[in-house]
Amino acid sequence: MNRLTSLLVWIRRISYCRGFGIQSPNDYWFVRYVINEHWPYYQYEELGKDDDWLTQKLGRLYFRLANWRQPQVITANGYQRYFQAGCHKASFGEGAELVHMMMEGDWYERLSNIYNKVNARSVLIVEGICDNMDGWRNIVADERAGVTFDLYYCGIVLFDKKRTKKNYIINF
Repeated sequence: MNRLTSLLVWIRRISYCRGFGIQSPNDYWFVRYVINEHWPYYQYEELGKDDDWLTQKLGRLYFRLANWRQPQVITANGYQRYFQAGCHKASFGEGAELVHMMMEGDWYERLSNIYNKVNARSVLIVEGICDNMDGWRNIVADERAGVTFDLYYCGIVLFDKKRTKKNYIINF
């Protein structure tokens, strides 16, 4: 994806900037201070020096998610150094606290396995939703998913059933 395409996506989603229109205080806080945090974190200087802009943007988001959730186990397809920088105590393996998956190959089967392991504190990051919007809509509509965030490049699914089910489109 080139810069022109990303600019067009950003302009199309301009009305969803910085948590505008989000009524839930928890969801607003999450969007403002985890997803769209613009202040530099302590690891940004070392992370992603040689990465392209999209890898760096997503990597920094994954860093902030790991920093926010502080999981014991991270299941990730790539971006390990970003996740590890966000939570030094985390190990990589098959868990359900913080899961990163790509929407490619047999993604639906992997998703079914993840759904069997999740709990209220679990966070699922689904990368590649812009290429498979029908698949993302199925994830959002699934009864096991709670609050979801559509960031165009990736989606974030929270499984806390105490919160009202809602899908937010975020200009990321």
